[in-house]
Amino acid sequence: MEDRASPRLLDAERLIQARLGDRQLDFDSMLAVSNIYRAATAVRRSAERGVLAQFGLSWGGFTTLWVLWVWGEMRTADLAEECDLSKATLTGVVKTLEKRGFVERRQVESDRRRVTVALTDAGLDTIERLFPSFNRYEGEMVRELSTDEKQALAGLLRRVIVAAGQA
Repeated sequence: MEDRASPRLLDAERLIQARLGDRQLDFDSMLAVSNIYRAATAVRRSAERGVLAQFGLSWGGFTTLWVLWVWGEMRTADLAEECDLSKATLTGVVKTLEKRGFVERRQVESDRRRVTVALTDAGLDTIERLFPSFNRYEGEMVRELSTDEKQALAGLLRRVIVAAGQA
């Protein structure tokens, strides 16, 4: 497989190996995990500056709308976990989405201390309009990969997620 990484990225990897090469380290694992972080950060930033900015959404706002769209109304604790946000961060995201009319909070009848979050009609309309653009963006991010490579990458990343205890 041809490596089309930027010279800057490859230089950074070489520098790390040169600086730490005398130590008993697993460089292959270090570079693999480092590149997972880099890829996730690059994709997120690019999405926020591009397709999400067109809808005035942060990554957290988009993720919240997406999760509610797919799974439906959820308790805030479950929503925070599914969105991979702290409860405090989710509170701010939900407040912002609520002000925009995209979500609403509802008290659970059986336990007034518990709250659920649900999409409003405006939130549903927004995620349904946004997602085709977001999916095209996803395609752009992996356009250099064949279908087999995309499937292999998804499978490999699932294994990393399971190993990290996040599945």
